[in-house]
Amino acid sequence: MEEFINLGYLIAVVLFIVGLKQLSSPKTARSGNLLAAAGMGLAIVLAMIAPMERGDNNYVWIIAGMLAGGIIGLVSARRVAMTDMPQMVSIFNGLGGGCAVAISIVELDHYQGMTDLSIGVHMTTLFALFVGAVAFTGSLLAYGKLQGLINDNTLKIPAPTVVNMTLLVAILAGIAFRAYAPTEPFFWAYLILGVSLIYGVTFVVPIGGADMPVVISLLNALTGVAAALAGIVYDSQVMLVGGILVGASGTILTVLMCEAMNRSLWNVIIGGFGGSSGGSAAVEGNIKEISVSDSAILLGYSESVVVVPGYGMAVAKAQNEAHELEKLLESRGVRVRYAIHPVAGRMPGHMNVLLAEADVSYDKLLDLDDANNALSTTDVAIVVGANDVVNPAAKDDPGSPIYGMPILDILQAKQTIVMKRSMRSGYAGIDNPLFFHEKNRMLFGDAKDTLAALVSEVKNLG
Repeated sequence: MEEFINLGYLIAVVLFIVGLKQLSSPKTARSGNLLAAAGMGLAIVLAMIAPMERGDNNYVWIIAGMLAGGIIGLVSARRVAMTDMPQMVSIFNGLGGGCAVAISIVELDHYQGMTDLSIGVHMTTLFALFVGAVAFTGSLLAYGKLQGLINDNTLKIPAPTVVNMTLLVAILAGIAFRAYAPTEPFFWAYLILGVSLIYGVTFVVPIGGADMPVVISLLNALTGVAAALAGIVYDSQVMLVGGILVGASGTILTVLMCEAMNRSLWNVIIGGFGGSSGGSAAVEGNIKEISVSDSAILLGYSESVVVVPGYGMAVAKAQNEAHELEKLLESRGVRVRYAIHPVAGRMPGHMNVLLAEADVSYDKLLDLDDANNALSTTDVAIVVGANDVVNPAAKDDPGSPIYGMPILDILQAKQTIVMKRSMRSGYAGIDNPLFFHEKNRMLFGDAKDTLAALVSEVKNLG
């Protein structure tokens, strides 16, 4: 039986790895997700079979917990809007951290009074408690920020770096003390847990709203580390490997997102990006509006059009209308492609998923470098709800908080149209000089309604 279970775990790990690999491409992401889910399902079944040899019988509790969690997850996944997907990822990630906390507390209670306990095992469990607690409260706070329940300007702590470093040193000292003195009162474990929960909050508080996707990715990596540590505690190879894969992929994704914004992770943590415009120059000038009919003429008689989707398109649920406009323009001989910035939306791949829902061909989705190369030969670049990822201040204004961040340089196109509800700033909270540029025209209105009107107008063109 043991050999059979180990072989099953090996198969589950292979499914995890292959599934994770396939998630790197939109074409294979769906099958990759199913493979990884199959691997997880297999691992769960094997983990439930293993204790049978010892005569354990907690299956009523286990199955009840799985049913409760499965129902909550299924209902949440079906009801959540695409615009709220980052919040769901954050809250589920926090629950993973909470699970690591619960496991650690149970194990520490089991260790209580043992005089021959290995320091390594005890310290591993305490680190799982610490990392899980940080992921738990940090993810909940990230959820609150993304959901708009918590404002960056109202929730502040003085000297956050000093506070965080003090708490971190206190936690590490507490872990070291408890690991070397396992017979000390259990109060110490609860004290480490309490300070760790506080640290999870103070860790996320200084980080600006525009950096929340990076933070969610980082907290996801921490949850993976907590799961790996729990795998060591329970001597579960599949939990260890699964946790390592989550931790490694979350870390790589965090690094890639930081590179996409040309910022270090440390700068993200202490920079508070998204809180204010900082020292950037005030944007002055006059905007030039364009009507739907004139926009339709401009698009319909172009040779090449690039669509830049953003969070505004997601909010308006306008991806189907964008695809309809794309097909209509192509029927007139216009080449249409989509420029996707790595941090467009609220999480990596947000725009890719939205457009895939509307059956937009993967071949038409251009990444940052390919999009900028294509823009130089584009007649019209039309921005649908994007803002910070097309802000030229990232190139021209050293005082801007986003200075140095790679952007979609849509001003390379002959003409630009920006579709927005209003002149409000984007997620980073800074003005966009693009709106006032002589090449640009503003087309105000709800993205879905405006795109539908554009489709109607283009149909009426000769």
